[in-house]
Amino acid sequence: MGKHKTIAKQADKDRDLSSKSSCGLDPGDVYRPAPILDDLAAHPEGASIKLDRKFYESELKELQVELVKMQYWIKHAGYRLIILFEGRDAAGKGGTIKRITEPLNPRGCNVVALGTPSDQQKSQWFFQRYVENFPSAGEIVLFDRSWYNRAGVEKVMGFCTPAQVEEFMLSAPEFERMVVRSGITLLKYWFSVSDDEQEARFRSRLQDPARRWKLSPMDLESRDRWVDFSRAKDEMFAHTNIPEAPWFTVEANDKRRARLNCIRHLLSKVPYEDMTPEAIELPPRKGSGDYQRPPPQRTVFRAQPLPLIVEFLMALEADVSARAWMPELMRSSSTSLRRLEQELAAARPPEELLRCPIAVY
Repeated sequence: MGKHKTIAKQADKDRDLSSKSSCGLDPGDVYRPAPILDDLAAHPEGASIKLDRKFYESELKELQVELVKMQYWIKHAGYRLIILFEGRDAAGKGGTIKRITEPLNPRGCNVVALGTPSDQQKSQWFFQRYVENFPSAGEIVLFDRSWYNRAGVEKVMGFCTPAQVEEFMLSAPEFERMVVRSGITLLKYWFSVSDDEQEARFRSRLQDPARRWKLSPMDLESRDRWVDFSRAKDEMFAHTNIPEAPWFTVEANDKRRARLNCIRHLLSKVPYEDMTPEAIELPPRKGSGDYQRPPPQRTVFRAQPLPLIVEFLMALEADVSARAWMPELMRSSSTSLRRLEQELAAARPPEELLRCPIAVY
């Protein structure tokens, strides 16, 4: 834990360095991997050795404890923090957000992932729907993609006009300066991933039904516009990398390193102190006296019509009592629903298998 004690002290120094920059990122404020993970810089992009899981989990646990300390201080001090997560599709933004928010109190930490704007929102000031989600005193807001959609996907995919993009490039720096002047700390992270690694993650999502929702038609379209997105990102950085709110690039070919490095950097940017309350002692539980709780009422639910009964019976197929009466036809995936219904009607399963007692309080 000793390596985390200097984080709060370093925060003021980092903020002073960034304020001295005249053209965006000052050399002292450029994002670099944490010293304990500096082997990442020694490898070309995409060639680093994957971080050991045990080491990763140990470091993540310590950093998440620091995140909880940070949130206690933010709530006490009335601090307001906004964190933007931008980058390539499948670069690991969502996984990093999950590890940051995992240990935090959700009442003071919100994740904002806005969808396509409605017709009403399209008629509003461009930044309006984002401002509506800004933090109050003592709150943290993480944007899973943000107003920078205008300079990235909207521009490349043709969802906005060149005039709208030009206006955004002029307005965004002034908007962010206004946000910072109001007392909000604004951190902007760009997650960078190689095209080979992105392709591998796309294919992994296609093969996993539980994660397939992460791959949208827009993601597939972006595969063919890699260079266009690179050009848009470079132009965006040139216009919006300002001293008040610089960009920090996270090399994300190794998700574990990216998560640890991003969390370390985040902690270094908030001048928090350890304000964790002391652990309380639980007094002995008081007895219930002479009160006796009534027995729970039970309602018996009979079997439902097909096809729910089919799912219920198939779940019981491994049970010996179920096999005793369940017809062989039940286990054939090629059986038509009508024929299966006839077999079930003839089989007449035991009454106890059709009972499902549910306690009602």
